[in-house]
Amino acid sequence: MSKLSHFNNEGKAYMVDVSAKEDTNRIAIATGNIFAEHKTLELIKEGNTKKGDVLGIARVAAIQAIKKTSELIPLCHNIFISKVNVDFNLNLESNFVNCEVTVQSLGKTGVEMEALTGVSIGLLTIYDMCKAVDRKMTIKDVRVLEKKGGKSGDWNFR
Repeated sequence: MSKLSHFNNEGKAYMVDVSAKEDTNRIAIATGNIFAEHKTLELIKEGNTKKGDVLGIARVAAIQAIKKTSELIPLCHNIFISKVNVDFNLNLESNFVNCEVTVQSLGKTGVEMEALTGVSIGLLTIYDMCKAVDRKMTIKDVRVLEKKGGKSGDWNFR
Protein backbone atom coordinates (compact mmCIF):
# COMPACT_ATOMS: atom_id res chain seq x y z
CA MET A 1 0.00 0.00 0.00
CA SER A 2 1.36 3.43 -0.91
CA LYS A 3 1.58 6.19 1.64
CA LEU A 4 -1.00 8.94 1.92
CA SER A 5 -0.21 11.78 -0.46
CA HIS A 6 -1.36 14.73 1.67
CA PHE A 7 1.20 14.25 4.45
CA ASN A 8 4.87 15.18 4.25
CA ASN A 9 7.77 13.18 5.73
CA GLU A 10 7.12 14.75 9.14
CA GLY A 11 3.47 13.72 9.09
CA LYS A 12 2.16 17.24 8.55
CA ALA A 13 -0.69 17.90 6.16
CA TYR A 14 0.14 19.80 2.99
CA MET A 15 -1.25 20.48 -0.46
CA VAL A 16 0.39 18.21 -3.03
CA ASP A 17 2.58 19.96 -5.62
CA VAL A 18 1.11 19.21 -9.05
CA SER A 19 3.19 21.75 -10.99
CA ALA A 20 5.36 19.09 -12.68
CA LYS A 21 2.37 17.05 -13.85
CA GLU A 22 1.19 17.28 -17.44
CA ASP A 23 -2.27 18.54 -18.28
CA THR A 24 -4.50 15.63 -19.28
CA ASN A 25 -8.19 15.26 -19.89
CA ARG A 26 -9.67 14.04 -16.62
CA ILE A 27 -13.12 12.62 -16.01
CA ALA A 28 -14.72 11.30 -12.84
CA ILE A 29 -18.15 9.76 -12.38
CA ALA A 30 -19.65 9.45 -8.89
CA THR A 31 -22.98 8.17 -7.66
CA GLY A 32 -25.14 7.97 -4.57
CA ASN A 33 -28.72 7.28 -3.48
CA ILE A 34 -31.27 8.80 -1.16
CA PHE A 35 -33.89 6.38 0.13
CA ALA A 36 -37.30 7.83 0.96
CA GLU A 37 -40.90 6.85 1.54
CA HIS A 38 -42.81 6.03 -1.62
CA LYS A 39 -45.15 8.99 -1.13
CA THR A 40 -42.13 11.32 -0.95
CA LEU A 41 -40.82 10.03 -4.27
CA GLU A 42 -44.26 10.51 -5.82
CA LEU A 43 -44.23 14.15 -4.65
CA ILE A 44 -40.79 14.60 -6.19
CA LYS A 45 -41.89 12.96 -9.44
CA GLU A 46 -45.04 15.06 -9.71
CA GLY A 47 -43.30 18.28 -8.65
CA ASN A 48 -45.84 18.76 -5.86
CA THR A 49 -43.60 19.79 -3.00
CA LYS A 50 -44.10 23.15 -1.30
CA LYS A 51 -40.55 24.17 -2.20
CA GLY A 52 -40.90 23.52 -5.95
CA ASP A 53 -38.93 21.43 -8.43
CA VAL A 54 -36.82 19.28 -6.11
CA LEU A 55 -34.62 17.67 -8.74
CA GLY A 56 -34.12 20.91 -10.66
CA ILE A 57 -32.95 22.71 -7.54
CA ALA A 58 -30.80 19.72 -6.50
CA ARG A 59 -29.14 19.73 -9.94
CA VAL A 60 -28.20 23.41 -9.62
CA ALA A 61 -26.97 22.83 -6.05
CA ALA A 62 -24.77 19.95 -7.22
CA ILE A 63 -23.23 22.10 -9.96
CA GLN A 64 -22.58 24.96 -7.54
CA ALA A 65 -20.97 22.57 -5.06
CA ILE A 66 -18.69 21.12 -7.71
CA LYS A 67 -17.37 24.61 -8.44
CA LYS A 68 -16.78 25.22 -4.70
CA THR A 69 -15.08 21.91 -3.83
CA SER A 70 -11.66 23.44 -3.15
CA GLU A 71 -13.29 25.85 -0.70
CA LEU A 72 -14.97 23.00 1.19
CA ILE A 73 -12.18 20.40 1.29
CA PRO A 74 -8.98 21.98 2.63
CA LEU A 75 -6.31 20.22 0.53
CA CYS A 76 -8.15 20.10 -2.81
CA HIS A 77 -6.73 22.17 -5.64
CA ASN A 78 -8.81 24.90 -7.24
CA ILE A 79 -9.29 23.55 -10.77
CA PHE A 80 -10.94 24.63 -13.99
CA ILE A 81 -14.07 22.56 -14.65
CA SER A 82 -14.80 22.14 -18.33
CA LYS A 83 -17.99 20.06 -18.15
CA VAL A 84 -20.53 18.82 -15.61
CA ASN A 85 -23.50 16.51 -15.99
CA VAL A 86 -25.91 15.74 -13.14
CA ASP A 87 -28.55 13.03 -13.59
CA PHE A 88 -31.27 12.00 -11.16
CA ASN A 89 -33.23 8.79 -11.61
CA LEU A 90 -36.20 7.86 -9.47
CA ASN A 91 -36.56 4.19 -8.59
CA LEU A 92 -40.14 3.92 -7.36
CA GLU A 93 -39.92 0.14 -6.89
CA SER A 94 -37.00 0.31 -4.44
CA ASN A 95 -37.87 3.78 -3.06
CA PHE A 96 -34.78 5.81 -3.84
CA VAL A 97 -33.43 8.57 -6.04
CA ASN A 98 -30.07 7.91 -7.65
CA CYS A 99 -27.75 10.80 -8.40
CA GLU A 100 -24.93 10.36 -10.91
CA VAL A 101 -22.47 13.16 -11.54
CA THR A 102 -19.84 13.38 -14.28
CA VAL A 103 -17.13 16.04 -14.03
CA GLN A 104 -14.54 16.79 -16.69
CA SER A 105 -11.43 18.97 -16.63
CA LEU A 106 -8.24 19.47 -18.59
CA GLY A 107 -5.60 19.81 -15.93
CA LYS A 108 -2.96 18.46 -13.58
CA THR A 109 -5.15 16.80 -10.96
CA GLY A 110 -8.23 14.61 -10.91
CA VAL A 111 -11.87 15.54 -10.43
CA GLU A 112 -13.02 12.71 -8.16
CA MET A 113 -13.55 15.03 -5.20
CA GLU A 114 -15.63 17.40 -7.32
CA ALA A 115 -17.85 14.53 -8.52
CA LEU A 116 -18.30 13.21 -4.96
CA THR A 117 -19.07 16.70 -3.67
CA GLY A 118 -21.68 17.19 -6.40
CA VAL A 119 -23.42 13.91 -5.55
CA SER A 120 -23.37 14.64 -1.82
CA ILE A 121 -24.78 18.16 -2.11
CA GLY A 122 -27.35 17.09 -4.70
CA LEU A 123 -28.67 14.41 -2.35
CA LEU A 124 -28.50 16.70 0.68
CA THR A 125 -30.58 19.24 -1.24
CA ILE A 126 -33.24 16.61 -1.87
CA TYR A 127 -33.24 15.88 1.86
CA ASP A 128 -33.54 19.57 2.71
CA MET A 129 -36.43 20.12 0.32
CA CYS A 130 -38.39 17.04 1.45
CA LYS A 131 -37.63 16.80 5.18
CA ALA A 132 -40.97 18.36 6.10
CA VAL A 133 -42.76 15.25 4.78
CA ASP A 134 -40.11 12.56 5.34
CA ARG A 135 -37.48 12.82 8.05
CA LYS A 136 -36.43 9.16 7.64
CA MET A 137 -34.70 9.72 4.31
CA THR A 138 -31.29 8.05 4.21
CA ILE A 139 -28.33 8.84 1.99
CA LYS A 140 -26.24 5.80 1.05
CA ASP A 141 -23.65 4.43 -1.33
CA VAL A 142 -21.87 7.66 -2.27
CA ARG A 143 -18.81 6.54 -4.22
CA VAL A 144 -16.65 7.06 -7.29
CA LEU A 145 -17.71 4.80 -10.15
CA GLU A 146 -15.09 5.70 -12.69
CA LYS A 147 -12.00 7.87 -13.18
CA LYS A 148 -10.13 8.59 -16.40
CA GLY A 149 -6.89 10.40 -17.13
CA GLY A 150 -3.77 11.31 -15.27
CA LYS A 151 -0.58 9.47 -14.43
CA SER A 152 -2.36 6.63 -12.62
CA GLY A 153 -4.61 6.00 -15.63
CA ASP A 154 -8.17 4.79 -15.75
CA TRP A 155 -10.05 3.17 -12.87
CA ASN A 156 -13.50 1.58 -12.82
CA PHE A 157 -15.65 0.44 -9.87
CA ARG A 158 -18.50 -0.84 -12.03
